[in-house]
Amino acid sequence: MKDLTLENVTDAVLHSIEGTEDARLKELLTIFIRKAHEAVRESGLTHAEWLQLTEFLRRAGDISSDQRNEFILLSDVLGISSLVDLMNAAQAPDATVSSLLGPFYTPDAPLLPVGGDLIGDNDGDRIVFQGRVLSAAGDPIEGATLEFWQNAANGLYSNVDPDQDDNNLRCRMRSDKDGNYRLSTVMPIPYEVPDDGPGGAYVRATGRHCWRPAHLHVLVHAEGYKDLVSELFNADDAYIEEDAVFGVRGVLAVPFDRAPNAEEKARYANVAEPFNMVDFDFVLQPEG
Repeated sequence: MKDLTLENVTDAVLHSIEGTEDARLKELLTIFIRKAHEAVRESGLTHAEWLQLTEFLRRAGDISSDQRNEFILLSDVLGISSLVDLMNAAQAPDATVSSLLGPFYTPDAPLLPVGGDLIGDNDGDRIVFQGRVLSAAGDPIEGATLEFWQNAANGLYSNVDPDQDDNNLRCRMRSDKDGNYRLSTVMPIPYEVPDDGPGGAYVRATGRHCWRPAHLHVLVHAEGYKDLVSELFNADDAYIEEDAVFGVRGVLAVPFDRAPNAEEKARYANVAEPFNMVDFDFVLQPEG
């Protein structure tokens, strides 16, 4: 179209994608183009601001790698990741709510038995997470695969810290016949999401901080059930109300400071005292 004007340019761009064969892609592109053009018009975007925006996105691409995706971080700090999660969350009323996968997940962590230990030579306070994997009816789910990952005492995850083993503080575990899972580890600590790129620049420009409250990541998979991606947060963490990436859900904020009883001390005799306990059952939603 040669006779472009301020009034018809958006329609011209939308017309240009009419040949898109994938119906869902066409729908997404149509919505994105329309909303992006609306934002440009509403803001009265200048050439200088447009150049700043494109440079911002270029820097996000430059800093991204196999170990770090700055675009995921931007999605996180803008709340888009959380919005997508909340829109696609489990609908069953009793199912455990989901939270963010985050940028630090890696597949194929070592398989540990129920009661396995992740402490190793890691510094930090000791803690035991235990509970069951259940259906919405309260029946135990045997053989569910739980994947756990967390940060170390320096605040870093193993896949971004060359001084840690690749699988440090990561494991997979299969629930037993009663649906039980148990693992001993070190206390996750609050940490700052990377602030040396565009994501950090955005957060600083808005007067916010980059801190996340202490949490343990979990991904639960069981045949016949919807996969659950979630996090368990320390309810007493200083940043529990100010998560930089909007991942906290009230029901996932639990005490990390319960003292073990005599039976638990005997069961976890391999864990040096003192240690704390966290109890949490994961309830899965059926597929479909």
